[in-house]
Amino acid sequence: MRFLYPALASLLLAGAARAQTAPVIPDIALPEAPAATGASLAPTVTSKEDKPNFIPVPVLFYQQETGFGYGGAILPVWRFGQDTTVRKSNARLIAWYTQKKQSTIQLTHTIFTPDEKFYLAGELSQYDLSFFYYGLGNATKSSDESTIGYKLFVFDEKVMPRITAHNLYAGVRYRLTNTTKVRVIEDISETRPSLFRQLPAQEQSGGLVSGIGPSVLYEGRDNVLATYRGIYLDAHALFMTKGLGSDYKFQRYQLDLRYFRPLLGSNKTILALQYLGQFHAGSVPFRELAGIGANIGGSLYNNAGLMRGLYESRFRGRQMMTTQAEIRQRLFWRIDGAAFLGAGQVGDKVGEYSLRDTKLAGGAGLRFRFNRRDRLNIRLDYAGGTDTAPSIYFAVGEAF
Repeated sequence: MRFLYPALASLLLAGAARAQTAPVIPDIALPEAPAATGASLAPTVTSKEDKPNFIPVPVLFYQQETGFGYGGAILPVWRFGQDTTVRKSNARLIAWYTQKKQSTIQLTHTIFTPDEKFYLAGELSQYDLSFFYYGLGNATKSSDESTIGYKLFVFDEKVMPRITAHNLYAGVRYRLTNTTKVRVIEDISETRPSLFRQLPAQEQSGGLVSGIGPSVLYEGRDNVLATYRGIYLDAHALFMTKGLGSDYKFQRYQLDLRYFRPLLGSNKTILALQYLGQFHAGSVPFRELAGIGANIGGSLYNNAGLMRGLYESRFRGRQMMTTQAEIRQRLFWRIDGAAFLGAGQVGDKVGEYSLRDTKLAGGAGLRFRFNRRDRLNIRLDYAGGTDTAPSIYFAVGEAF
């Protein structure tokens, strides 16, 4: 049972391999890729509609951790050059403020350079947030809930040249986070202090984390904003060292595998699957531990929302594996629907995992196709999970 999540990952990989040879559903987005060096080039395909989009979006949401929140987003979508076989790049600049005086300014981007010779993705963000804190591990209790807060600065960038004719990239990733003004906002009760106060003094004060490492990407999705078909595989390692200015020394290894395909013979019904594992070695501070759920986006999990229905980092641990499945259904006009289910757990060691300790989360929601041409959706989900009351989740773009 403890090998449930590696088995799920193996099933996804096997499904991906079968999809690559199946004649019915072409999951590899080969038409998107440029020709190999030295090959004869077809005439450049251009489109009058292929103009940059810079569409502002109002942001209004409610979550139990934040209260009501409001702000705005600018979501540019563009293509370098006139060749429509090059996939479009995009960025997201989102700023919001909440009823509980939390704020976020988040800039993320995914860029394909001309001829898709380079792939760049990353984040530059400043957060001032508060979270429910229950302690560490997979068996934390809701009765131990307290509230902590901190400010967080994030810079994350990966630069990856294409190394094959179709969709395979390899390069380097650098990530820096700086956690400051860490504080306990509310203890468990007047007589019970927050479990956060039991952490080492250095972790309670925050600190800077800086690391670099190799990264490999297979980017076979037909559209990175809302995928109909394709495979996405990201594998990277980060080595945080004092030589890079880090206050902590540890290593992180992450595997992110996603698979998409149409069902029922059309693009009106899409099956989306994801497996993500994050593993650590060394002295990992609490804020850098893997966590389920994950709803604020950003580059940590490649802009994915994990275990929607759980509070942010409801369960924190050194090792984490999670998987989720989603059905996306075209409804009418610009409205789509989705239903999703996720499972996962954290632990100090992967060998400690067991099926009975699996955490669940799931729900359903609506999508508004704000930009139909580029498949840019605004989503509104209602979801709940293990030890977490159902709540409403608002976001721009699909969860993965």
